[in-house]
Amino acid sequence: MTIELEKHYNKFCEDKRLTRRHGQVEYITSMKYIHECLENMTDVKILDVGAGTGRYSVQLANEGYDVTAIELVKYNLGILKSKKSTVNAMQGTALDLSRFEDNTFDMTLVFGPMYHLYKQEDKVKALEEAKRVTKVGGVILVAYIMNEYSIITHGFKGNNMKECIETGKITEDFHSVSEPEDLYDYVRIEDINGLNEEVGLRRLKLIAADGPANYMRPVLNAMDEETFELFVKYHLTTCERPELLGASSHTLDILIK
Repeated sequence: MTIELEKHYNKFCEDKRLTRRHGQVEYITSMKYIHECLENMTDVKILDVGAGTGRYSVQLANEGYDVTAIELVKYNLGILKSKKSTVNAMQGTALDLSRFEDNTFDMTLVFGPMYHLYKQEDKVKALEEAKRVTKVGGVILVAYIMNEYSIITHGFKGNNMKECIETGKITEDFHSVSEPEDLYDYVRIEDINGLNEEVGLRRLKLIAADGPANYMRPVLNAMDEETFELFVKYHLTTCERPELLGASSHTLDILIK
């Protein structure tokens, strides 16, 4: 799995993903809720697990926060370090945060790992580690990619549905089945709820991080700036609505220890 991820991110420009318009929606939304969580905190220590190229960790460090970043992929880590921020960045995995003591961080971000962990026990382990290193009363923000986005875009829009059913990549109730070579894993809200229950984490909010943005890439790219700002305003107004959560391509789970 590690080798496959290395190959993927050596070709995929993660640094630019969140600067494109559909990615901007996800980034703006996530930062809004990060800042909401930080409002009443002082002397904050933040851990960014699976930090990628540092889109979040570098910005938070530039805002004056004490940020530590863990990234598995050397290529991404190199880009993060090249930004010359105050982020304490190091290579590591979400499954083993043993270099950190219990109750160390006020906020822990887990924005990348759950995309790539397809085994239930690994997802549980990543959440348990995030919980362990977070202080009591601290917050853990976890990002997921949602199942219905995969079904609609890769399955139906990409015209792969019949093949996926024949090869067992999709169950009878249309839940995608991921293997290591697939790189990405897709979940439903009940899957997320089950993880939280198993690890013993309480939800503050579940957010549609990008709502319909990923489905609308050409439309967003064609918008003038004023219309795009209206779309972002619409999204931020509706991103907590429960009827829209499962259809979002990404969700952001905000949890408290």
